[in-house]
Amino acid sequence: MLFLLPAYLSENTAITHFSPVIKDYIMQTDYFFVENEKTARKVIKFFAPEKKQADLKLFLLDKYTENADIKEAQQLMLKGQDFGLLSEAGLPCIADPGNLIVKWCHEKDIRVIPISGPSSIILALISSGFNGQEFTFHGYLPIDKGEKKKQILHLENLVQKTGYSQIFMETPYRNNQLFEDLTKFLPPNTKLCIAANINDAEHEFIKTKTIKDWQKQKPELHKIPAVFVLGK
Repeated sequence: MLFLLPAYLSENTAITHFSPVIKDYIMQTDYFFVENEKTARKVIKFFAPEKKQADLKLFLLDKYTENADIKEAQQLMLKGQDFGLLSEAGLPCIADPGNLIVKWCHEKDIRVIPISGPSSIILALISSGFNGQEFTFHGYLPIDKGEKKKQILHLENLVQKTGYSQIFMETPYRNNQLFEDLTKFLPPNTKLCIAANINDAEHEFIKTKTIKDWQKQKPELHKIPAVFVLGK
C-alpha cells in the first residue's frame, strides 16, 4: 500500500488539527518517499515521536525524479512493502511531484490510501471570499520581469472574463518583489487575497483587499510561505 500522508504547513500547528490515523500509518512502515529528507524526518517526529529515526528508509522523490531513480523502492513495493509518501508541506501531489509514484502504483494495481490534511492552496481559496466553485492553480509565476507582467495581466483578464479565481505562489524570498509587481501592474479595483503563514496560530495573515488598498498597507512577506489569489 502507498499512504499519502499530509505534512504540517507550520511547525506551530497543533497536532490536534490532524487525524490520529496519520500516526498509525507512520508506525506501520519504515519506508517513505520524501521530497526533502530533513523536512520528512521532522514531520515524522511531529506525528510519531517514538518512531526510531535510525530505522527510516527514505527515498528522494522531487521534481527531478524519474522512475529509474526509485527502481529499488518500486521493487520493494512489488514484493509487498508498504510505503508512505510525504510532501515538503501540505498534501502530497498538490503543487508537489508525488504523483509520479501514485501513477505507477495504479499501473501496478497497488492500493493508494489518501489521508486528509491541510492544503495551503485550498485553505487560501476558502479564506479569500472568492469563487470556490471554479478556480485555477497556476503554480509559480515566471521569473523574467516581462513574462511575469504578461502572466499577471493574463490572470487578471481571466478573472474578469470567466469569474474563475486564479491562484498562484512564489518562492518565499521573492514574495515582496511579487507583491510590488502585483500592485504595480494590476488595476486599482482588482481584488487580491494574500494568505501567509497558514495554520500558524501566532503569525497567520490572511487578507483580501483591492490593489488600491494594498498599496496603502504593504505586508512584510519576505521568506514567509504565502499563497496569492485573484478573484471577484
